[in-house]
Amino acid sequence: MNYPQEQAYAPFVGPFDPCPPITCKTYSTPPQLYIQFQPPNLPQFSPMDALRHGTLWPSLYSPYESKWGKGR
Repeated sequence: MNYPQEQAYAPFVGPFDPCPPITCKTYSTPPQLYIQFQPPNLPQFSPMDALRHGTLWPSLYSPYESKWGKGR
């Protein structure tokens, strides 16, 4: 199951804003928003991979990417 884990929108930019406008903002959407209930026979990570990813099910894995330093 591949669902978009990052959404984007264009905020309002006023004509008198004192700062440079940010024309596109993003936010993350966790995968559990798209799964209404746990389906039977959902694939699972191995125990060691589950510890590394923080979840037993690959469908619920959401990697975190830091935005620090991006956009320059």
